[in-house]
Amino acid sequence: MTDTDFEHGFHLPAGTAAAGPYALDIDPERADWGYSSLRVLELEPGGAHAFGTGGSEWIVLPLSGGCTVETEGESFALRGRASVFSGVSDFAYVPRDADVRITSERGGRFALTGARCERRLPARYGAAEDVPVELRGSGNCSRQVNNFGAAGVFEGADKLIAVEVLTPGGNWSSYPPHKHDEFRDGVESELEEIYYYEIAPHGRTEGLGYQRVTPSGQGKGTDVLAEVRSGDAVLIPDGWHGPSIAAPGHDMYYLNVMAGPGVDRAWLICDHPDHAWIRGAWADTPVDPRLPLYGAKDSAGSQDEEGAK
Repeated sequence: MTDTDFEHGFHLPAGTAAAGPYALDIDPERADWGYSSLRVLELEPGGAHAFGTGGSEWIVLPLSGGCTVETEGESFALRGRASVFSGVSDFAYVPRDADVRITSERGGRFALTGARCERRLPARYGAAEDVPVELRGSGNCSRQVNNFGAAGVFEGADKLIAVEVLTPGGNWSSYPPHKHDEFRDGVESELEEIYYYEIAPHGRTEGLGYQRVTPSGQGKGTDVLAEVRSGDAVLIPDGWHGPSIAAPGHDMYYLNVMAGPGVDRAWLICDHPDHAWIRGAWADTPVDPRLPLYGAKDSAGSQDEEGAK
């Protein structure tokens, strides 16, 4: 058992963390940590949902379908997308201490990525065409990262960091294993993290993947070896996380939500010393030709990228 109030501990199978209108509802109280939140909202055609942001900032990100987000006297029409495997989405940032209303003419599924924060920043719209799409790794460690809410990319947030990762079937991502569970000035950030998964089916066969987290000697000693399917989430308060493995024939999507106590909004990681050598092998191996799956503005890749997502 863990300190969370979730029955399944750090791995939350689809439906086990539902609450009220949300198919998934993770907040600091339920996760027993300080900052990171994630909700998945499902709306029927013509549906609407209103909520108060409280002490957290949020990004509303369409997973499938489009919606209109109203807050602070602003109205943002999000075109969205058919699915997470079909294209990059636009999004809306909403500040803490605000009232928000989400409506969807045709219905859809929407991620609300959140972080407790101190500063109250302006609401704003993020266009899909402005989201940097990069390729990381090479060979069977190749993956695509949609940096819609990354530190150093989206500067309109106080604490919240969020990205999307797409891994072709059979590949490993979040590799080499890495951590960000203690503050070391200029070396490592202290960030709680949520992984939310969607796995592409093959015909009528449901997709699956695997997630590994091993203890780092910090915090709760998080230890996870989980088979993950669409709608699942994994909480990572600490520990070496990775690999995230996509089963052959099933592309894997995961949404990463991160936040922590640091003064600087930064994503600084430390690779596991037993596996960091793999980065040196990437220079001699091409990026998986299946990538980008879609929408890359810069498809040259970054095989020596510091990030491990």
